Amino acid sequence: MAILEVKGLCKRFGGLEVLNGIDLTLDQGQVLSIIGSSGSGKTTLLRCLNFLERPDAGELYVAGQELWGPACTQPLRQRRLHFGLVFQNFNLFPQYTVLRNVTLAMDLLAKERRGKSAARQAAAKNEQKARELLGRVGLADKLQNYPFQLSGGQQQRVAIARALALEPDILCFDEPTSALDPELTGEVLRVIRSLKSSRTTMIVVTHEMEFAKGVSDQVIFMADGVIEEQGPPAQVFGAPQSPKTRAFLRRSLEQVG
Repeated sequence: MAILEVKGLCKRFGGLEVLNGIDLTLDQGQVLSIIGSSGSGKTTLLRCLNFLERPDAGELYVAGQELWGPACTQPLRQRRLHFGLVFQNFNLFPQYTVLRNVTLAMDLLAKERRGKSAARQAAAKNEQKARELLGRVGLADKLQNYPFQLSGGQQQRVAIARALALEPDILCFDEPTSALDPELTGEVLRVIRSLKSSRTTMIVVTHEMEFAKGVSDQVIFMADGVIEEQGPPAQVFGAPQSPKTRAFLRRSLEQVG
């Protein structure tokens, strides 16, 4: 069953066409990796899916519900809850503990939906949920630490727990390891792999080719604002049809070497 459908998505910045007619479908529980050179439109696509940028044209559906298009009436704030986003630079609140970083959005949402009194009653449940999520990403012993007391890999794992806390339909990652050294990269990628085993639907913009090859159900290669090639990892990495895809993968291998 398709959890995500994107039809004809376009985005311009001034006279620059950054996305030009993006079409894609993602099934429940699948992992989609998006690869491509800098400036190809990968991050802009992810930001449009999360409504951090407003598309200029196109339609977007999650579980059959229109979230962007002529018939959509749902408030933007509500639409964003369908997606969780993990940024490359963590974006944790430095003034809050690890635990509070994870509970904050849950508490604010409960207050908005139920009122102050009900939100206070939900706080204990939210804290328990946050503790469980932090345990799931291997940080049960860091609940009262502050971000500055954590490594980059630990901060990114807090960010993953925070994104999971609101139970989004689709969890998105924007180059989640680009700010990390190789050792810390490994610990974050292990967490993402564990999420795949629990059938979490994910979209991962990544420059880690081996990771994309090993964890993805689908891979998209973007170039010049369009999807140049898409398919299962074996096809995109093993038998790419596009000359641009072949050139990109050859350069990636040379950089690793």
